[in-house]
Amino acid sequence: MEAESNGFALRAQCALPTHGKQILLGITTLPHLRLQQGQRSLTFPHPSGTGDNQVSNMNSKLTQSQQRTICTQLGRFKLQLLYKASIHGFTGAAFHQRCDNRSPTVSVGYNNSGFVFGGYTKQPFSQSGQYVNDDQAFLFTFNGEKLIKYPVTSTAHAVKMIANSGPYFGEALVLVNASQAVVYSNPGNYYNFTPAQMHGNDLNLTECEVYQVEESTELERPWRTVIWESTKRTELIESIKSYKPTVSSVTQSRVLLIGPVGAGKSSLFNSVNSVFRGHVTSQAISGSSSTSLTTQFRSYSVKAGREGKPLPIILCDTMGLEESKGAGLDIDDLSSILKGHLPDCYQFNPSAPLHPEAHSYRTSPGLKDKIHCVVYVIDTCKVSIMPTGLEEKLDSIRRKVNLLGIPQLVLLTKVDEACPLVKEDVRNVYKSGYIKDVMQEISSRLGVPLSCVVPVRNYSEELELDMNCDILLLSAVIQMLRFVDNYFDELSDRMSNIQTKE
Repeated sequence: MEAESNGFALRAQCALPTHGKQILLGITTLPHLRLQQGQRSLTFPHPSGTGDNQVSNMNSKLTQSQQRTICTQLGRFKLQLLYKASIHGFTGAAFHQRCDNRSPTVSVGYNNSGFVFGGYTKQPFSQSGQYVNDDQAFLFTFNGEKLIKYPVTSTAHAVKMIANSGPYFGEALVLVNASQAVVYSNPGNYYNFTPAQMHGNDLNLTECEVYQVEESTELERPWRTVIWESTKRTELIESIKSYKPTVSSVTQSRVLLIGPVGAGKSSLFNSVNSVFRGHVTSQAISGSSSTSLTTQFRSYSVKAGREGKPLPIILCDTMGLEESKGAGLDIDDLSSILKGHLPDCYQFNPSAPLHPEAHSYRTSPGLKDKIHCVVYVIDTCKVSIMPTGLEEKLDSIRRKVNLLGIPQLVLLTKVDEACPLVKEDVRNVYKSGYIKDVMQEISSRLGVPLSCVVPVRNYSEELELDMNCDILLLSAVIQMLRFVDNYFDELSDRMSNIQTKE
């Protein structure tokens, strides 16, 4: 807690575990709430009638993962807690005192059956007794980490402003109904849902919270310098074309792309290839699927134009990683790839890795066959909800790659889908506080320095190239080549040390 000249304020932790309890969520707007830079705590203006004990317990029950999942639906960045029924009271009056004239908001309810559910509205709450129109309103519930969404079916009746109740969505779902710790549930009245799926037919609330939704933060100045000009694009292209590995026996550096299913590995090759072809291409199979669309080990050489010479970089694509064992890329196959044993077009078999005695196994690979840099391709939108099993696989891979002395880079894809500021203009990628937070999070989770994390935007729906997307992609390729140089430098140092000892 801290005292300020304008009244009493509180810092409350933004994301705590739910311990299996169901949460109902409500979003509203509160202009005076502040999230201080570099902190995950909130400062709450506090009305005069609330005591110290109430303030000290003002903690959000939504996990950080749940908050990010909700914000992904909204295209916004963060939630700030306005109302907590266990502190302020399970009454309509307490709810309206904290939340009236605030928008947009997310309202969340919790029950003893472990459900987390609620609703979103862009309209400010009031006590008018009238319905308000909201074409963006929706109800939701969590099924594990997955959010199930129920859009409003009659926008004119999206939210009702009732003085004696909490958040009142149509006539379908009411939290803190009639100033009691209960839920009113009547699906079919302007929202359609199944009660068992929504709240497990448990209408007793253990908690109700209402949050304000805030836009993604825009930093005053970019925290990395990028020159967004056509001359820079040309300069980057020429630098890549003229690159030569420092080892004479290698004419093309080999970069391995690793990442979860759907992260955009194949799309990354297609996008880089597009930049040099001058139009959007789709050589590598890509798209949306629950399992990997890449079933073969592929070594893609990028050409400078339709009939141009191959560039000094080969992008190697693999099966996508999956959380469960026996699915996706096998760790033993990965070792064979890193050491250069796997031939191009090798057909993956997750249940049986390539055996050294197999006909296609390359028994004596040269330096030109080995991997010189590993790139982890990660979906920005899914960093905060990465399954534990997948994170453990990535950690296992990282340790194996470290033992071989291969440099590692992380590319964050779909930055435009993760942040509306970037969707509006990709040049805002280093001005987005949200993107910087995600980059710092993946840096921590994968155990790599922040300088090894680079955001990109792949081509997915466009027919023509965009200069700014090209610059991000080309900058990422430049980082790959720099890391390749690091690999050869380290190799050279090791050889020198061996010769010195001899």
